[in-house]
Amino acid sequence: MRQRRLLALLLLNARRTVAMDTLVDELWQDPPASARHQVHNAIRDLRASLAPSEGGGLVTTDVGYRLDVPDDAVDAHRFTAWTRAARAARREGRDADAMRLLQSAVDLWRGDAFTGIDCPAVTAAAAGLDEQRLTAVEELMELRLAAGEAASLVAELSALAAAHPLRDALRGSLMLALYRSGRQADALAVYDEGRRLLDDELGLEPGPRLRRLHSEILADAPQAQREEPRPERTVTVRPGQGNYLPRDLPDFTGRTAELALLDRAADDRHPGSPRTVTIDGMGGIGKTALAVHFAHRRTADHPDGQYYIDLHGFSTTRSPLAPEEALGVLLRSDGVAPEAIPTGLAERSAVWRSRLAGRRALLVLDNAADAAQVAPLLPGTGDTLTLITARGKTTAPDGARSLPLGALAPADAETLFRRVAGDACAGSPLTQTVTLCGHHPLALRLAATRLRDRPSWTVPDVTARLLNTAGRAAFLRTADRDLMSVLALSHAQLPPDVQQFNRTLARHPATTYDVPQACAATGLAATEVERLFDTLLDHNLAHEPSPAHLTIPLLLRDCVHASAPPAPDVVRHLTAVA
Repeated sequence: MRQRRLLALLLLNARRTVAMDTLVDELWQDPPASARHQVHNAIRDLRASLAPSEGGGLVTTDVGYRLDVPDDAVDAHRFTAWTRAARAARREGRDADAMRLLQSAVDLWRGDAFTGIDCPAVTAAAAGLDEQRLTAVEELMELRLAAGEAASLVAELSALAAAHPLRDALRGSLMLALYRSGRQADALAVYDEGRRLLDDELGLEPGPRLRRLHSEILADAPQAQREEPRPERTVTVRPGQGNYLPRDLPDFTGRTAELALLDRAADDRHPGSPRTVTIDGMGGIGKTALAVHFAHRRTADHPDGQYYIDLHGFSTTRSPLAPEEALGVLLRSDGVAPEAIPTGLAERSAVWRSRLAGRRALLVLDNAADAAQVAPLLPGTGDTLTLITARGKTTAPDGARSLPLGALAPADAETLFRRVAGDACAGSPLTQTVTLCGHHPLALRLAATRLRDRPSWTVPDVTARLLNTAGRAAFLRTADRDLMSVLALSHAQLPPDVQQFNRTLARHPATTYDVPQACAATGLAATEVERLFDTLLDHNLAHEPSPAHLTIPLLLRDCVHASAPPAPDVVRHLTAVA
């Protein structure tokens, strides 16, 4: 099994050296002292099992190993090449060639990618390939419908829609196939089934394209008789375009509703108009993980470059990245020579917008400080999707969609804890443990990591350390990550009066306050309390369970307790109110 994982890792990185340290980390969760020796032995056995010509391509380098094989020897590479060629043919109006290439790409699949290979990098790659396969299938169905097939596709599309009931493209193709086969009522029934499923599982309505198709079929409109026209666009391929996204987390968990909302935002295209989504939430809540995971899922839809930059809006090690510095990084990533990059902010922004115009790219602006930092980085035209992650709600630029991100659902929190902790928590109930972690992704990862790395500990040992404020603050910390420090960055950037207000409420015995209760606890006027409520909510340092009510989550209360003590008059006032 280890030899299969090793071969998969080398094939995924064909013609690129994979460092020994990387191989060890991927092949073992807890590497033994003999790990490097075992890798050497596995490489020797792998050479022996490969054909002579293939074995000769397994090269030992100074830092690791490289497998030199031609692209057409790896199905995953052939699949990617054929799907890209198909999309290029489609952009040029050669739909017959596009259909042939997509059919060849889809026919390469003989099951799920990398079945039975349990390895973080391979698992992440398999998820990405599966997503690309489904996207290719959706495009192939659209082309076959446009070519005049209808009745012959109904059975195939019915099976696909049943297997992937939340994918609007497959449901829409099935509706069209039924309608064009003279089965209008069945087509409308397929829509109703999907609408009920979305409402029951996610509380959502179908996307705009599916709703429009439903209206056309309902009205027996002629538009449903033909494929929707695709706007022509010219894409200039430039040197430097590539995928700069960070690695996707192999144990990414939950966020089904949020991913569905992002899918709808990405698919709601208006020709020539860029789309922007801002994901906001408290520190460590998983904004970056969600943005990167979604970006990997939609890479195939944005073939003209996938860009990522950390803007360091909240960082313990450096100040926020200046917009002109960020533009320099993005332009160099896009292949602009350093000497050709202008010096001024306005000039750099203009060059960046010019390079994105007419392209179908994806841009992740991570950890933004405010709207002023991101505005010069946004495209002006084209079909670029921009994802912004930020701690504050006011970071969203005009015209952006907002996606507030909260804690994980309880079931997803338990799943994430088990995935990180592994066998260390097998069979143990986790309800209290994940609740004490606030269902907060970073807290869950830190607690599960501590459990995984202490073989003598049990889940009750972890729970006992999370039962009080001081215990949580001390326990939710590893050598390189400290939850309280992450949360404190947001608290420290509040104005002094808001910090004091937050500190006063967090130390009060109540957990939820309306305006009169907050006035009583702080001695402030109602108008002032309402202003401070709004500031905390804008910074995602509190929740609003109902209008004019405010709740400070458990971990944020812990963070405030760990900050500077309140003034003596505040302590006296709290004691009197309590």
